[in-house]
Amino acid sequence: MPVVRVHLLDGYDEAAKRRLGEALTDAVRTVIPADPDAVTVMIEDVPAANYMRGRISRQGAAPLPDPCATVRRYLDAMEARDLDAARAMLGPRFSMNFPGTGPMTDLAELVAWSRPRYRHVTKTYEGMDVCPSPGPVTVYARGTLSGAWPDGDSFEGVRFIDRFELQDGLITRQDVWNDIAEVRP
Repeated sequence: MPVVRVHLLDGYDEAAKRRLGEALTDAVRTVIPADPDAVTVMIEDVPAANYMRGRISRQGAAPLPDPCATVRRYLDAMEARDLDAARAMLGPRFSMNFPGTGPMTDLAELVAWSRPRYRHVTKTYEGMDVCPSPGPVTVYARGTLSGAWPDGDSFEGVRFIDRFELQDGLITRQDVWNDIAEVRP
């Protein structure tokens, strides 16, 4: 039974601690074959007065937003064509790649590119998976697409995977794979 103990500067809310505990449980399970309920994570709060580095008492950094929640808010804003809300979640040097395109760096480019391809698209999510790494955090959103072609005919059940990279809580890259070309008339 793996046991993970974390000393965390006081001040993080329950949601941040829950996310940390879940992430640590998942990280352990990538190395040790244990059921989730066999992994114990203990988070111990350390008062700021009991912590010093470099002869200075310090405060903990604010927790980063949940990367899956950020991706979902971004995708929802894009579906609603609320480009300003979506842009607020993008980091510097953001780029995106869709099937049949080169890199795009502005959401208006994507809207213009998609206009002759379909009237609208809605995503049904089967899951979102976060993949921590030494570099950017990666989130995979997967599910199916439904919508309407430019002529108004509908489509549904088209598989998709969107891969996102996030740094400092902002989306810096989006790569999209889907089967829409296989079902397009």
